[in-house]
Amino acid sequence: MRVLHKGGGENDIDVMPDLRENTIPHQSNFGFSKLLLALLLILFLLKEILLSFYIRFCLSFKKFQLLEDKNYKRFIKEMIHTNLKCVRINSTMEGKVWSYCPENWKSFSSSCYFFSTDAKSWKESQENCSRMAAHLVVINSKEEQDFLTQNLDKNAAYFVGLSDPEGQGHWQWVDQTPYKQSATFWLPGEPTHSEEPCVIVNHLRASLQWGWNDALCKNRDRSVCEMMKIYL
Repeated sequence: MRVLHKGGGENDIDVMPDLRENTIPHQSNFGFSKLLLALLLILFLLKEILLSFYIRFCLSFKKFQLLEDKNYKRFIKEMIHTNLKCVRINSTMEGKVWSYCPENWKSFSSSCYFFSTDAKSWKESQENCSRMAAHLVVINSKEEQDFLTQNLDKNAAYFVGLSDPEGQGHWQWVDQTPYKQSATFWLPGEPTHSEEPCVIVNHLRASLQWGWNDALCKNRDRSVCEMMKIYL
């Protein structure tokens, strides 16, 4: 501290605190704050690095699992499309967390669907689906029928996997699913001709509704392919 002499006498003194002493705690607090901020910044960067590493590890592990899956190996061997779209699912299936569909296919329930934009005969359409490890769509419920019609072009007709090869009214699905009259969506008055053994889905402008219609198998129409999802 500094000692100040007053003019009254040689022994009169006044003691004045050194102001620099009061600044020391403030400097110390400021230095501590800078250190704390630096530590927080380091922790944040470390967290981001670890998170990035974890995500990369999980994706690599999931890719490894996918490559080892037998269904995927068959899928890749037979598919002409190898890019997949994965979706995290809330599933009760033990150990199944992700579902996969080919890119440019649409997902509904446990299946993937491909909506063609080119026209082929029923047989050519089924062969095209087979080349993609799929089959012409098999419709099992009103929910599935509604999902399909929401994705169809009203100005086109689409072959499905239902046919009557013998023309005797014995309708058969391509995957051998039993044909149930109670789960059919024929347009009013259909089917009409035994000479039209293949089935299309189209939009009837007169009644503004979608439904099934029997048609010639040699007609060239669009189609819908279906395949089961891959679960991992």
